[in-house]
Amino acid sequence: MVRAAVLPSVGAPLEITGISLPEPGPGQVRVRLAAAGVCHSDLSLSDGTMRVPVPAVLGHEGAGTVLAVGEGVEHVAVGDGVVLNWAPSCGTCHHCSLGEVWLCTEALAGVGRVHATTPDGTALHPGLNVAAFAEETVVPAGCVLPAPEGVDLTDAALLGCAVLTGYGAVHHASRVREGESVAVLGVGGVGLAALQSARIAGAGTIVAVDVSPEKEELARRAGATDYVLASDATAKEVRRLTGGRGADVAVECVGRAATIRAAWDATRRGGRTTVVGIGGKDQQVTFNALEIFHFGRTLSGCVYGNSDPAADLPVLAEHVREGRLDLSALVTDRIPLDGIPAAFDAMRQRRGARSLVVF
Repeated sequence: MVRAAVLPSVGAPLEITGISLPEPGPGQVRVRLAAAGVCHSDLSLSDGTMRVPVPAVLGHEGAGTVLAVGEGVEHVAVGDGVVLNWAPSCGTCHHCSLGEVWLCTEALAGVGRVHATTPDGTALHPGLNVAAFAEETVVPAGCVLPAPEGVDLTDAALLGCAVLTGYGAVHHASRVREGESVAVLGVGGVGLAALQSARIAGAGTIVAVDVSPEKEELARRAGATDYVLASDATAKEVRRLTGGRGADVAVECVGRAATIRAAWDATRRGGRTTVVGIGGKDQQVTFNALEIFHFGRTLSGCVYGNSDPAADLPVLAEHVREGRLDLSALVTDRIPLDGIPAAFDAMRQRRGARSLVVF
């Protein structure tokens, strides 16, 4: 029996309770969690913006130590540090054959399996495959990657989603080049990772945008050269700070129609707007045909940073070891497992950046 944060039904409060995990079967790994990040996607699962089978153990950004392995698991062994990969690619579908592993059609095939049970025998599902909001978890072998050497295992949890997403949004989806201007809308965990990544890419002007004045210091520590409080004049302010043209690249990390539209309007003619935030179906964004022609901008979505975790983790680890990427700077609160509901409330109120559950 281990403690976990369980979502009993969509819209219901999380319950911190004991759950029973099975021993790892063939091709499975049991992991003792060192830490798990509280991501906005977990909140989206909780409120129904994203749908997965419930009841479920949430949490998808984590790292820990291997306790046991099932038959056939060879890439990790008992005692190894691992980073959880919530979207493992199958390697054989059409998208994987094109190298687009972040779009793998089988990535979330495991969310419907029975992951654990409650004391009364209720079957639980693994929210986004890995069920990281628990002291321990059992996952398919494809959901664990060896933790990079020289990176604190607690901080390494952030590599599993926030950093891969923010880094990938800048380096893979937006392809930021040295000297370009970048605007990042939304200074949460992913936004802070995107700001650091823009600095690593050698961007010139880096504008951070958020509704909270309290996040300015966090943004500037991450690499922002300028800070704009979100308003109806956001795009105008970004253009003012980028020579009147607009940013070469705008990265939207909120998932709201108004913010996506502001990112588009803040992008220069011929520039790139990348949408990372996950919004609901009710968030409708409109453009007219003339502006699409006239501005020649590129608007693109971004899934998991368009990253290949197996290839990108070693690159990120090197940035960490060399001091270019500061994982701890993404964290504003280190909390126990039962602090997750309060972390959800903080996200609703747009306070702080990443909350990290430390076990």
